[in-house]
Amino acid sequence: MIEISMLTRRLAFSATLAALCLGGCAGVPQPAPAATARVWMTSGDRSRLLSEQPALVFRAAAGADGPVIAVDPAVQYQTMVGFGAAVTDASAWLIQTKMTPSARDALIRDLFGREDGGLGFSFTRVTIGASDFSLDHYSLADTPDPDLAGFSTARMEQYVFPTVRQALAVNPDLKVMASPWSAPGWMKTTGSMIQGQLKPEYYGTYADYLARYVRSAADHGVPTDYLSIQNEPDFEPDSYPGMRWGPEGRAEFIGRNLGPRFRAAGIGTRILDWDHNWDHPEQPLGVLADPVANAHVAGVAWHCYAGDVAAQSQVRDVHPDKDVFFTECSGGNWAADFSDSFSWTMKALIIGSTDHWARGVLMWNLALDENHGPHAGGCGDCRGVVTIDSRTGAVERNQEYYAFGHASRFVRPGARRVSSLEPEGLQGVAFVNPDGERVLIVLNEAVTPVSFSIREAGRQASAILPARTAATYVWRGP
Repeated sequence: MIEISMLTRRLAFSATLAALCLGGCAGVPQPAPAATARVWMTSGDRSRLLSEQPALVFRAAAGADGPVIAVDPAVQYQTMVGFGAAVTDASAWLIQTKMTPSARDALIRDLFGREDGGLGFSFTRVTIGASDFSLDHYSLADTPDPDLAGFSTARMEQYVFPTVRQALAVNPDLKVMASPWSAPGWMKTTGSMIQGQLKPEYYGTYADYLARYVRSAADHGVPTDYLSIQNEPDFEPDSYPGMRWGPEGRAEFIGRNLGPRFRAAGIGTRILDWDHNWDHPEQPLGVLADPVANAHVAGVAWHCYAGDVAAQSQVRDVHPDKDVFFTECSGGNWAADFSDSFSWTMKALIIGSTDHWARGVLMWNLALDENHGPHAGGCGDCRGVVTIDSRTGAVERNQEYYAFGHASRFVRPGARRVSSLEPEGLQGVAFVNPDGERVLIVLNEAVTPVSFSIREAGRQASAILPARTAATYVWRGP
């Protein structure tokens, strides 16, 4: 009787200890917690806007039962720099002059921070001098002088540099790209910042101009991690700064002027070619075919306004040592429907561009006002990632905000794109963050829901993606 009583007490004590140790006690075996994936969705009808949904539970894979998205972190591709939008003159002016300090700080934290649901933008672009989204047309050296005695970044120091510095303070991982829309007019065949070409006799002067910009920006707390030598070099706009520059001239300038100038000055800024649409891959291929220029080109930048995103892979297949960046696309009134433009942005930019090797993905204006400006020529119906009411400072978050948020909030700098195989009817892309966290972004363009499973390493989770909806799934590895 004594032995039975002692055994009963021991069993009762063990049961009590196990109950008290649900959080984990040394020496007491606990069942492994079920692995889960957190889920965020945005729907075309706006019923969900980057809103968190019930988590999915991973279970042992039980064979194929319906469509499957297979994620394989062992098959890795490019390392990500990040996602974001351009701090144009217009965007910076609105943020700095049309918002109260507290509202400005809140917007910068929302766009560039990660706390409290911020988007975590880690890539941005600035214009060297004026673009169409400036208050007026200017260069950094408007007075003709081959020695650039009048060179100054004072205009950029007013609004652009302070905005970028605030973003860097919120997100020190932020990488900055810079692009000129035109050389100073006196260096060009038209004598104007509008239309024309850079005269070859000014190649050396213009290389010095860009080197001075990089140094001055750094002196004002704005690094230049990447630089393209010309925005859209196959286009001469008739109402705002621009400059046509063929591949032979760009190769000559990069290989025999700018590249050596940067190297001699110890400037580590990486040079990108093209910075234009998907429809002319032969243009960057022409530059990269020049062995002297090739040695100084770090990668190729692309825009969305013509052609197909597959051009990014077409060039990279020939030059796998060169980086790929997607650096401009704008929403606008030509694509006013939230559902359609949200789905297109997800498909072409967030999924398509990264699936075709982009390390960084950028929208055009970070912010515009209720009148699609301010702008000096050019696009009269473009849309920013956010709209700032110039009368009240109120902020409206547009479809591009939510599309980019599905990636930028979750895919960290240094993440690797990894293999993901999507069934017919779904489009997606997957990443592994530096800490091992998995991120899967999926789009359902159909008008009916789709049921599927996410599978990785012998386990799977069942999911339902509503019609016209994108989702981001985040989970830990096995």
